[in-house]
Amino acid sequence: MFRLDDVSKSYAGLVAIEHLSLTIAAGRTTVLIGPSGCGKSTLLRMLLGLVSPDSGTVSVDGAILDAANVASVRLRAGYVIQQGGLFPHLTARQNVCLMPNHLRWPPERTAARLAELAALTHFSADRLDRYPGELSGGQNQRVGLMRALMLDPEVLLLDEPLGALDPMIRFELQEELRALFAQLKRTVVLVTHDLAEAAYLGDTIVLMRRGRLVQQGHLAQMLEAPADEFVTRFVRAQRSHLGSAGAS
Repeated sequence: MFRLDDVSKSYAGLVAIEHLSLTIAAGRTTVLIGPSGCGKSTLLRMLLGLVSPDSGTVSVDGAILDAANVASVRLRAGYVIQQGGLFPHLTARQNVCLMPNHLRWPPERTAARLAELAALTHFSADRLDRYPGELSGGQNQRVGLMRALMLDPEVLLLDEPLGALDPMIRFELQEELRALFAQLKRTVVLVTHDLAEAAYLGDTIVLMRRGRLVQQGHLAQMLEAPADEFVTRFVRAQRSHLGSAGAS
């Protein structure tokens, strides 16, 4: 669905993405992973046209992403930013319903979709009128996910969706996300710094370093045939946390 061809991006002379080419398959879960500052979040924002490359092209279904089609592409995608990005002065219900209200959906359609998503994400309906500050971290993540799914997007983009949660809540939501991805059968691109999470949730892992793609494939390939010494060191540094995920 997405294709990046020789894409580069710098900020004030600092390289974020450098000569990166990547194809992201439709209907699969692709996980972007790598050290902090390797370009994962920049790449994710490029897929939505929130960041434009300095050189190279980003294509969606064969069409180069530009000013003429970026609005329509964004309407086809759900985006979950780091730590949820909820508006604190709005209730959970108001956060989730921002886009349907903007698009002037009939109230009954909005209510029906909200009820469907609350059930899908295991979010209690009696908490919909609470503010983010009155909800737990896991509950806020569910609200962010409902908001991203509200328009029934073809693509789901998630930037460290579970990064700020405690281990038990994170484990529970990992299980729920994997089941959700399998049920929805959408194109998913997820950013994480956790290799175990990448192996558990992803069909394909894309390991990045300093704005470049180092290796793409399954965890087993990185373990058995690392592309270079960095891959070996990266896997070794996280290996104690892999557990059963590496066998999935």
